[in-house]
Amino acid sequence: MKMRTAEFVSPGHPDKVCDVIADTVLDAYLAGDPKSRVAVEVMGGHRHLTLSGEVTSACAVDVPALVARVAPGHAVHRYFSVQSPSIAQGVDAGGAGDQGIMTGYATRETEALMPLEYELARKLCRDIYARYPFDGKTQVTVADGRVTAVVASFQNAPSGELLPLVRLLIAADEYLVNPAGDWTLGGFDADSGLSGRKIVVDNYGPEVGAGGGSFSGKDYTKVDRSGAYMARRIAVDELRKHMGGGGAGHADADADAAVFAVRAKLAYAIGKAEPVMAVAELLDERGGVLRAVPVTGYDLSPAGIRSFLRLDAVRWADTAAWGHFGRGFSWG
Repeated sequence: MKMRTAEFVSPGHPDKVCDVIADTVLDAYLAGDPKSRVAVEVMGGHRHLTLSGEVTSACAVDVPALVARVAPGHAVHRYFSVQSPSIAQGVDAGGAGDQGIMTGYATRETEALMPLEYELARKLCRDIYARYPFDGKTQVTVADGRVTAVVASFQNAPSGELLPLVRLLIAADEYLVNPAGDWTLGGFDADSGLSGRKIVVDNYGPEVGAGGGSFSGKDYTKVDRSGAYMARRIAVDELRKHMGGGGAGHADADADAAVFAVRAKLAYAIGKAEPVMAVAELLDERGGVLRAVPVTGYDLSPAGIRSFLRLDAVRWADTAAWGHFGRGFSWG
């Protein structure tokens, strides 16, 4: 028996509020100056929010006013510096803003080409949040395609109401709803939050490796973000090719039912435009590697990724709350 578990958190979770703030600030700088270099981290809780990082931009942004739109009633402490000239010289020449390793993944398991347990946890969290728009978490365990356990903990959601809702939303062998008891104190009033802390939730769940870099608050030159998006697009394109739906340039002869999932891997060196690794691993249904193929036909430089994925048109705050993949973005 193969068991897998994934969790998800609502937009009211303190870490996700910090992610939304970081990306809202990024959006504002890019709106005023599309060439802005931004890498902002956010930490908050208990009526205080601290923003720290690098901002090099020709525009000025009222950061406290932006923060107040997302999390009103907090004192805002800002510590920004310009990008290090030593880093900027490599980025100015078209290179990556840092070294890094990125993983992209796509699987036949679901229509979104995402892992089943991840999609179930995300959907459950979204459906509960529609009724209880507060801090909350879900967790789903599957065994051979069957849901064996569901966990749901939501602020201001009495168990007597939440349990029937969860039962209606998902069939499972076991339900653990507010297992520590009902709770009304949540969000920043109960806990601190930190941007970039929900890396596994932002990616594919714990069964798929993540490169390690976080996403929110970073412009496209930070390949932690743009490279991860490109790796997902590569994985999606490669899987669709083997599903017989690759589109132009991919004949039906490319279809291969044995290819159940694809894991794309990229790695970059700071200041260098081209990756030092670009490979796609074709996986069988149990996760075994059938074969590895080189990634070709893409411009994998940061500027090439920005153009191919149309990143200039993305509103980054839209990516921050419900996971970065399987939501209809240009990267899949």
